[in-house]
Amino acid sequence: MKAMQVNKADQGPVLILAELPKPKAGPGEVVVHIHAAGVTPTELLWYPTTHTKSGQTRMRAVPGHEFSGVISEIGKDVPGFEVNDEVYGMNDWFSDGATAEFCITLPHSIARKPTSLTHELAATVPIGALTAWQGLFDRAQLQSGERVLIHGGAGAVGLYAVQLAHRHKAHVIATASARNADFVRKLGAEEVIDYQTSRFEDQVGKVDVVFDGVGGETLNRSWTVLNRGGRLVTIAADCEGTTDPRVKGAFFIVDPNQKQLVEIAKQLDAGDLRAFAKASIPLNEAPAAYSGAVSEKRGYGKIVIAVAA
Repeated sequence: MKAMQVNKADQGPVLILAELPKPKAGPGEVVVHIHAAGVTPTELLWYPTTHTKSGQTRMRAVPGHEFSGVISEIGKDVPGFEVNDEVYGMNDWFSDGATAEFCITLPHSIARKPTSLTHELAATVPIGALTAWQGLFDRAQLQSGERVLIHGGAGAVGLYAVQLAHRHKAHVIATASARNADFVRKLGAEEVIDYQTSRFEDQVGKVDVVFDGVGGETLNRSWTVLNRGGRLVTIAADCEGTTDPRVKGAFFIVDPNQKQLVEIAKQLDAGDLRAFAKASIPLNEAPAAYSGAVSEKRGYGKIVIAVAA
């Protein structure tokens, strides 16, 4: 099969097109024929991309851990799915990803694709929507009527956080650039603060929950706006190796969750959630997507790699 692999270079990691053996499903595994894969550019620098679970150096990883496609093979002891089912989901960070014609995943990491979405749109959903869901509801325990501040409201995760919090009947405040303010309001934010011209802590008052997708100084300043008993969660990559106990407790990495993927698909099909793709490019142009060199971008959300027709 064709796949993109991470190759180290003097200027940093680059992607190269390779021919790899098609994966085979072991017991409890599923092989998905990939139609589209979402792009998270920073993934090329993540620990699971450069190291194995045992801590050894990892070479030539296949990136892209969210996808939409069709099941091509099912291993033993996999209930609930059949060959040719259209599915979407994610796979383990230490596994080879979906910027390839096929990938292996586990049944609890996938669900049936939202019927209203193309494969390309569906591939942009799993990581962003699951991260927002788990951050708001599993970690922060957001309640109806609470005030939530979402940093990066127009980002690939933030756009789902705004929609989910609004649908949960929270009062949503988001930071975004002025050019994205109308978009974020349409997603459900009651207030949008232009982070380029204003300090959010001067405008927001006190909030019950902060969902941080930015990190750095933005995260450091966010503690001051929390009510007594307020909760902060962050997904910022610069927090992963922190020793600060507050940040360490607030940081999390998304986990696959079939039940949540099923519910997210229902909400997408009902029109309660919307998915967005910034651009769609073919597999052989994947390096441009990861390096930021895609010139024809439209709208919001992630860039998606269209692998199969």
